[in-house]
Amino acid sequence: MAGPKALDALLAQLEGFEAPAAAWESEILPARLADYDPDWLDERCLAGYLTWMRLRPRGAAGDKKASPLRTTPIAILPRQGCATWTSLSSEANGVRPSPRAEMVAEQIRRDGASFFHDLLSDTGLLRSQLEEAIAELVALGILTSDSFGGLRALLTPSRERRSHPRRRRRSAISTVEDAGRWSLVRRNVKRPNSEEVEHVARALLRRYGVVFWRLIEREASRLPPWRELLRVYRRLESRGEIRGGRFVAGFSGEQFALPDAIGLLRENRRHGKIETWIAVSGSDPLNLAGILTPGPKIAALAGNRVLYRDGVPMAALVAGDVTFFEEFEPATQWQIRQALMRGAEHAPSLAPAFDGEYRESARTTTEKAS
Repeated sequence: MAGPKALDALLAQLEGFEAPAAAWESEILPARLADYDPDWLDERCLAGYLTWMRLRPRGAAGDKKASPLRTTPIAILPRQGCATWTSLSSEANGVRPSPRAEMVAEQIRRDGASFFHDLLSDTGLLRSQLEEAIAELVALGILTSDSFGGLRALLTPSRERRSHPRRRRRSAISTVEDAGRWSLVRRNVKRPNSEEVEHVARALLRRYGVVFWRLIEREASRLPPWRELLRVYRRLESRGEIRGGRFVAGFSGEQFALPDAIGLLRENRRHGKIETWIAVSGSDPLNLAGILTPGPKIAALAGNRVLYRDGVPMAALVAGDVTFFEEFEPATQWQIRQALMRGAEHAPSLAPAFDGEYRESARTTTEKAS
């Protein structure tokens, strides 16, 4: 995939997926979009098509202390889908913002969405204090901004932010002023209705192409119960919109697939092994090691990576250490280490349409295991 027009299609596949804030533009988007430019995402956000937020507010799952912003789970969503996804998240409890952060939130609650300079003058805080307060509110799931540039700036040390025009693509670093207005996250606290559950079910099909209970294990805690999704998939199958069957061997339960995904599975079966090596970030939705394939699970952290050969995990980078799942010659081990250390920005495309290559390889692996 390449070019700004591909961004909408890509983010439609990733709708509702939460990844660490720092991973979106360092691992996930550059791995899928050739020559990714941060301006593409900013423009779509400022035009009102996309927004970003923490879906599950801090404290909703019993969290009792603030987390670093870089590891805060953030989702990028179409604005019209926000109510659906926030309805799946409980309200925060047990965590209160600091006094400064509460002051900023109250100022926005009173005056509405506000620019950074307005907040600076209205709160009387120093610039550094206001940035810290905004970062805390974002990490708690309380605040968002018009542009992704606001989050990008908060993730960047102040000494590295630009004070000059952008000179080359992908080297651009935003300032907090690039965020546009800061506003409170609107949360739909009612139980999701049947239309909203269907919206989520379709989003999962776009993301994976084939859906069954084990595949969405990583996302299950923030999704409707499987029994509700199952009713939707059965209904879509009866309409002829999707196919039901056994597409991935070795897993019990009902499976459903998009017609296009089935075609890709068959095509990859014909190709057989093609010795494709792909590095995947631990925070990527394609990190399904230990879920679809034998071996240990790799924590969904941006610093972790998995290296696949034809869809089978060969090695992993976890907490700075490389673990090999098979025996390799010393020269090959060196190449694997380099591939894992370089990261997604230098890796080949990780997401063919519907991720068919990965799933077909996983199917082959599970067939052998069973």
